[in-house]
Amino acid sequence: MNSNPKVEPFLKNHKFYTRTPKAQNRFLLALGLLAFAVLIIMIALSIYTGIYFIAILGFAIILSLVAPFFDVPSLKKNGKMIYYAPLFITEKPKNGLIKIHGGSLFDYYFAIDRTLNGRERTAYIMYEYLNGLLALIEAHKDQPQLRVQGTSYIINARTAKKLGFKTINTNGFQKLILIYNYFNILISNSIAKNKLSLPKLSNTKAFEAQISELAQRKAYIEKLRDSLNRRHSQMVQDFSS
Repeated sequence: MNSNPKVEPFLKNHKFYTRTPKAQNRFLLALGLLAFAVLIIMIALSIYTGIYFIAILGFAIILSLVAPFFDVPSLKKNGKMIYYAPLFITEKPKNGLIKIHGGSLFDYYFAIDRTLNGRERTAYIMYEYLNGLLALIEAHKDQPQLRVQGTSYIINARTAKKLGFKTINTNGFQKLILIYNYFNILISNSIAKNKLSLPKLSNTKAFEAQISELAQRKAYIEKLRDSLNRRHSQMVQDFSS
C-alpha cells in the first residue's frame, strides 16, 4: 500500500510535503532538539563569559531560522497560508488584501535541488514565482478589485512594474521585521545563489497591484515564464513536469 501523502500536483517536488506525517514530525523533532542544544551552548557561553547578550542574540537568530519550519506547514494545514507554487505563497485574503511571499527558508531548503548551480536556482525560483503569480490571477479572476501586496529585496521597481505592480512605501514595521530576519534572509539568499550572498536590505521595496492590473499583464508574465522554460528546459522539466 502506498503510504505517501496526497499533495497538490505542483508541490510534488517539495520534499517536506511528500513525506509521511510521521517523517515530517521526525524531522521537526530533530530540528527542534538541534536548535535547543545550540541555545543551551550559547547560554552556557554567556554565563561563562558574563556577556549575556550572546544568549539573547543567539535566541533571536535561532528563532528566526527555525520558526518557518514549524509555522509554514502549520499555517498551510490551517488554511491561513496558501501555496500557488512551491516558492509562491499567500496569506489568506483579509479585508480585500492578499499578502504574497516568494517562499520561506523552509521552502528554499526543501524545494530547491542542491545539484543546481546558482544561475539554475535563480531561474527555477523565478519560474515558480511566475507560475504562482499566474495561478493567483486565475484563482481570483472574479475578484478584480482584490489587492495583492508583497515585499522584496530581490525584485526591482522596473521588473515589478512590468509584472503589473506599483511601488509603495515600506513602513517601519516591515523594515523592523526584515532586520530581525536578517540571518534567515542571508541563508535563503545564499541557497538561492548557491554561495554566500549578503542580502541588501536597503534595496527592499514594497509592491502592490489589483488582480485586474495583474490580469492585464498576464500575457507578458506567461511570455516571461515560457522564456525561462525554453532557456532552462531540462532543469524546468526535471522539477515541474
